[in-house]
Amino acid sequence: MKNGNIYRNLTEARNGGRFLWLIDPARVLPEMIDPRWEKAREAGVDAILIGTSTGYSPAAEAVIKNVRANTDLPLILFPGSAIQVNKFVDAILYLSLVSGRNAQFLIGEQVAGAPAIRSFGIEPIPTGYILVESGAITAVQHISQTLPVPAGKPDIAKYHALAAEYLGMKFVYLEAGSGAPRPVPVEMVRQVSEYISIPLIVGGGLTTPEQVRAAVKAGADIVVVGSALEFNPTVGFLKEMAAAAHPVATGAEQSNG
Repeated sequence: MKNGNIYRNLTEARNGGRFLWLIDPARVLPEMIDPRWEKAREAGVDAILIGTSTGYSPAAEAVIKNVRANTDLPLILFPGSAIQVNKFVDAILYLSLVSGRNAQFLIGEQVAGAPAIRSFGIEPIPTGYILVESGAITAVQHISQTLPVPAGKPDIAKYHALAAEYLGMKFVYLEAGSGAPRPVPVEMVRQVSEYISIPLIVGGGLTTPEQVRAAVKAGADIVVVGSALEFNPTVGFLKEMAAAAHPVATGAEQSNG
């Protein structure tokens, strides 16, 4: 899979339609095999993100190997630090926390991880990461020691996103945080999407198909769901969430409504 095509595959359908399942290796037992992994493609998942905000997870490599053995979907690392870089993934969201002012997460971790990414042949996908206030202090905010963009200030998010685009990032990622009580506001998604010309990822706090559908309708090209799929670990729910992100499913539902 390490052929440089993952970014291209994720962006073939702009205007929405990509659904990524986020798996936190710190919350999965090393020996665990989730029966949903082998059914994920059929369920509508486009790729699997693997990562945690809480630093190094001893089980991470075992979890990645297990996921790899049970799905043919692309595995994309969603790292919290350079020590999480792993040779068994296909690509990495090469994140820069542009909403913060902590140099460690703007460029420090990126420099530390770059040699391993090159050595392992992992496809890097430069991503401007913007943390958005969600009503609680999330793990990302605590670990990075940075302030999120206020939820009611879409202009601030727009300007950070545009700066990320001008710096050459391939994605902008609006992040409410894992398990956030509120997702990124729909109005912020809409304004950021209209303001930039690169694909927009939205994640954190998306717990229902309606919220996923609203994010895509507002302009999210890719949505990421993690915690909600931990709390409802059924194939049926996975299909519902993925279908809500796909334009065909969304359009069909709208025409039937």
